[in-house]
Amino acid sequence: MQDIQTHTLVIPGVDLVYDVRGPLPPTGAHRALLMIGQPMTAEGFTALAPHFTDRTVLTYDPRGLGRSVRKDGRSDHTPQQQAADLHALVEALDVGPVDLFASSGGAVTALELVATHPGDVATLVAHEPPINAVLPDATAAERARAGFYEAYQAKGSGAGMAAFIAMTSWQGEFTDAYFAQPTPDPAMFGMTADDDGSRDDPLLSQNSWAITDYRPDAGLLTAAPTRIVVAVGEESAGTYTARTALGLAALLGQEAVVFPSHHGGFLGGEFGYAGKPEEFAARLREVLDAG
Repeated sequence: MQDIQTHTLVIPGVDLVYDVRGPLPPTGAHRALLMIGQPMTAEGFTALAPHFTDRTVLTYDPRGLGRSVRKDGRSDHTPQQQAADLHALVEALDVGPVDLFASSGGAVTALELVATHPGDVATLVAHEPPINAVLPDATAAERARAGFYEAYQAKGSGAGMAAFIAMTSWQGEFTDAYFAQPTPDPAMFGMTADDDGSRDDPLLSQNSWAITDYRPDAGLLTAAPTRIVVAVGEESAGTYTARTALGLAALLGQEAVVFPSHHGGFLGGEFGYAGKPEEFAARLREVLDAG
C-alpha cells in the first residue's frame, strides 16, 4: 500500500489541501494521475486510488469542501474557479501534463481546465458530467433541479435528497409524468425527515448550480491537445447523468466509453453507494494505457 502524504497549497482565497500517493516528481513511464470529483472530496477515491500503485496519484478537496478552507468570502462552487485552482496545483507541483480522472461535477471542472489550460492534461476521462445544456430537454432538467432545491428549502436535507434521488434515477427525459409525481418521502430511501435548519449543502442548495449550468465549448475542447474520453456507467443507462454523458460525447463528435457499475462505480462500500472499484480501476487503466 502506498503512503499518503498530505500537503496544503496556499493560493488566493483558499488553503487547498491535497494528497499524494507515490513519488514527486513521478518516476517510471506513467504521468501523474489526478482524481477529482465535485462535491466529492479526496476521500471519495480511497477505494480507487490504491489500484494504481505504479503511478503517482493526486487527490484533493475542492475549494470550500472538506479540508480546503476558503478565505474569499464566497459560498458558490464554479467550474471556472475550481479549474483555476487545479491549474495552480499542477503548476506548483510541476507535474503537467497529468492524466485526469474526473467524475460528476469534477468532470465539469476538468472540461473547463482543458478549455483554459489545455497543456495541463494529457488524457481526461470525464465520467458522467452533469451538464444540462447537452440535453434535448435542458429546460425540463432545470425545472427538475429546481424541484429538489425547493424541497430542500421547504423541508431540509432529507426531503431535498429524496427529491434529488428521484431526479437522478428517473429514466429518460423529464416529461409531464415526472413532474406529476408526488414529492418523495425520505423514508423511501432510508433517510430521516428531520430538519436541522441548515441550507448550505453544496449538492442541494444553489451553490453548485454553475456546474449544471456549464456550457462546454466544443471548439476549444476539440482543438486542445488533450485526449478526452467521455465515460458512462453501464448501470446508469437512461438516467440523467448517463444522458448528459452521451450528450457531451455527441457534442465532441465521439461515442461514450462504457465503464462498470453506476455513477459512483469507483466507490467502496464505506459510502453506502458501493460500486465495483476493482473492475472500474481495470477499465480506467485500460483507457489510460490506450492513450
